[in-house]
Amino acid sequence: MSTNPLRVAIVGGGIGGLAAANALLLRGIDVRIYEQAPALTEVGAGVALQPNGIRMLRRLGLGDELARRGARWLDSQYRRSDGDHIASMWPTEPVPEIEFYGIHRADLLEMLVERLPGDIVKTGHRCVAFEQDDAQAVIHFANGARAVADVVIAADGIHSALRQFVVAPSAPLHSGSVAYRGVIPAAGVSWPRGRMCNWLGAGKHFLVYPVRAGEFINYVGFVSTDEQMKESWSAAGDPTALAGEFAGWDPMVEAIIARVTTTFRWGLYDREPLATWTRGRLALLGDAAHPMLPHVGQGANQAIEDAVVLATVLSRTNQASLRRALLVYESLRRERTARVQHSARANGARYDASDGDLVVRDRQLAALAQERAWIWNYDAETEASTIVASF
Repeated sequence: MSTNPLRVAIVGGGIGGLAAANALLLRGIDVRIYEQAPALTEVGAGVALQPNGIRMLRRLGLGDELARRGARWLDSQYRRSDGDHIASMWPTEPVPEIEFYGIHRADLLEMLVERLPGDIVKTGHRCVAFEQDDAQAVIHFANGARAVADVVIAADGIHSALRQFVVAPSAPLHSGSVAYRGVIPAAGVSWPRGRMCNWLGAGKHFLVYPVRAGEFINYVGFVSTDEQMKESWSAAGDPTALAGEFAGWDPMVEAIIARVTTTFRWGLYDREPLATWTRGRLALLGDAAHPMLPHVGQGANQAIEDAVVLATVLSRTNQASLRRALLVYESLRRERTARVQHSARANGARYDASDGDLVVRDRQLAALAQERAWIWNYDAETEASTIVASF
């Protein structure tokens, strides 16, 4: 039974929206999710879960499921395109203390959905209008339905339909690169257990890590291009074109690509950090607020942090303090996510350095673990709890 009288509606049934629903329910808050797709499905793709996101998933009670469905990274390497070793992602000594998992996106979604009561997720609901006043917020859907709530969370991605009700409309920013991605069986290339490897060349790189308890490996081939294709997780790619982009690389890279029969081609976009995330009863979350490039592997992790922070703040909120609470959520998240967004851009430029900058790049990679400690060591729930204690 709900112990907090607030009614929360989440638009978007991706990782951020589902994590928010889990976090809200744990705190006794009534919540519903409205997803435009007819079913919660995901094409084959991996997600990198890092210490800051894993910490939050454990607080949601998902630690055991993560260990069962994910694949922990035990050996994390950067290599040149010819296979020569550059550096490890983190120093070898504290490996037992550093947790990274690769997980299939569909498995992570299923983990989050399984914790929710069956009537909470409403599929086939595409948001087409929004209104709010001093008493409530109302969402209108293309199927003619409407939802009334005290708080609306826009977790509907980089092309959010609700963002326009918070900030002026704007186009996503193209990064100058695209990514080929997919999964293949690990046994087909004798992939070492727990290994993550990122091969770096001039203007492109090739990332591989295990998912599904090591049964499969997820690959992503990043390629610089002037083509501005649609930002999509599911656009079909050409395996022959992928092979051509990485021809002559480390034999392991070529062996992986030789096993690819289906690949997806993903245009990489982000946005400039937003000046505001909330308006009245409406708050942005995840990619709707801070879409970021994948080059620090933090997109899902930051959305999960958002979810736990927002739930923590709303758990100490009533109708009178609602707007203030959403502004507190924004203040806790905006600066951190903006810094991560900029870090992802900088790291992508580093990975895809030109031939003349490779020596500098390799030297910088050796110090990367120390550089990212501020991301990994952050405890979003503790930060939020400290603030709401004064409510």
